Amino acid sequence: MNEIKCPNCGKVFSVDEASYASVVSQVRNKEFMAEVQRRAEELERQQQLQRQSDKLQAEKGFQQQLNEKDKELERRNAEIARLEEQIKGIALSKQVEFDRMLAAKDAEILQLQGQVAQSQSQTQMAVLKEQNKATQLIQQKDNEIASWKGRLDAEKNDSIRREQDIRQGYELQLRQKQEMVDYYKDLKARMSTKMVGETLEAHCNTLFNTTIRPIMPYAYFEKDNDASGGSKGDFIFRDFDGDFEYISIMFEMKNEMDETAKKHRNEDFLKKLDEDRRRKSCEFAVLVSLLEPDSELYNTGIVDVSHRYPKMYVIRPQFFIPLITLLVQTSKKSIALQRQLVLAQSQSVDVTNFETKLNDFKERFANNYRLASEKFQRAIEEIDKSIDHLQKIKANLLGSENNLRIANNKAEELTIKKLTYQNPTMKAKFDESRITT
Repeated sequence: MNEIKCPNCGKVFSVDEASYASVVSQVRNKEFMAEVQRRAEELERQQQLQRQSDKLQAEKGFQQQLNEKDKELERRNAEIARLEEQIKGIALSKQVEFDRMLAAKDAEILQLQGQVAQSQSQTQMAVLKEQNKATQLIQQKDNEIASWKGRLDAEKNDSIRREQDIRQGYELQLRQKQEMVDYYKDLKARMSTKMVGETLEAHCNTLFNTTIRPIMPYAYFEKDNDASGGSKGDFIFRDFDGDFEYISIMFEMKNEMDETAKKHRNEDFLKKLDEDRRRKSCEFAVLVSLLEPDSELYNTGIVDVSHRYPKMYVIRPQFFIPLITLLVQTSKKSIALQRQLVLAQSQSVDVTNFETKLNDFKERFANNYRLASEKFQRAIEEIDKSIDHLQKIKANLLGSENNLRIANNKAEELTIKKLTYQNPTMKAKFDESRITT
């Protein structure tokens, strides 16, 4: 609680924090100071007017009394003197009271000025605190802006550096490719047609031995020297999982000199390559070609021509190693399926062998029956021709009949169990058929 003294009555009373804050907030502004100044001046004017009014009233009363007492002038001299003394006392008391009130007002004004000064000091301190907070916030924001600017500049410099590195890398690759092209052009210019083709083969062979051979030491990669079928490829690649061959590739390398009058196309060699692949029992066929150097199709990467010939690809020399690794990894994933396919094919061969044996037995049985029938006919003819040899012929007939009986017994004794003996595949098939039915 705060105490405030009333400037009019001098009474001291207490107010709460909210009321005191309201008074303080009123004192803080300039209008309140102007109001205080105006009220002080008005109070002073009122005091002056009061004094003048009192003086005028006193003079007027004195004049009235003087007029009334003119007739009693001698009689009222003593009264006049007394009244003059009374007027002097009243004027003195009024002067004392005015001085007291003026001093109180001065003290109140000084107190209000002190409160105003204190409020101004508190206001200035609050303003300074707010200014410090605002300055700190501004400094913090400036630091954040500077930090973001630094990050932005760093990222910008980093992106510029990466762009320069990428550009330099591409320029280096372009120079290397151009040097390789110039090298091959120069090499072709100094070689014969046969040497150009052999150089590409040697290049691919070197790539395989330096790149694939260390990771696949037991893989087969040799030149195809078997021309017994009328033609041969350039290289054959094979690899095994244990004793199971899971991949095989027939390679053909084609190149020609730039000055060659008749330019060949890649398509001219696809049919022969497919025939070589089939003849050498290879799964894939790959044409490594430098022909048609301006073709966008063959320059983009690995070209799949399986729509023309099964499992055939056309590549540039730089895709020789990637294609081998791609086909190897793909084939390794299907080794289990390939083994199941081979097993199914072997089972199919067992069924075929069973059918062949059955047909062979039927043919031999029919042949025996035909031979027996012919002998029977010849025996009847012999009977007709020679009665003398009837006994011999009859014996022959009995023998033939016995053979027929034995053959018939064999046919009747023929069962699935005997036919499937030592043939587990057919036995499993018939058992499966019995279970299904």
